[in-house]
Amino acid sequence: MGGISIWQLLIVLVIVVLLFGTKRLKSIGSDLGGAVKGFKKAITEEEADAEFSDDKRVETKQNKQSVEAESKADVKEKS
Repeated sequence: MGGISIWQLLIVLVIVVLLFGTKRLKSIGSDLGGAVKGFKKAITEEEADAEFSDDKRVETKQNKQSVEAESKADVKEKS
């Protein structure tokens, strides 16, 4: 049992072009390309937002720790 040969792919391509026509195939291709492009953009934006929120959490935690350390130092100085 062999795979799909180039001739079988060409026959399928000819049948698809006859059924849909070149204009319709072009519009389907551009729509599909736009959808893939939008999906990739959404994924990269989500990753960037996740990295930003992780960085913001680290900064907030560091700021909170420094404020706590300063307040402890102030309490010790007053005592």
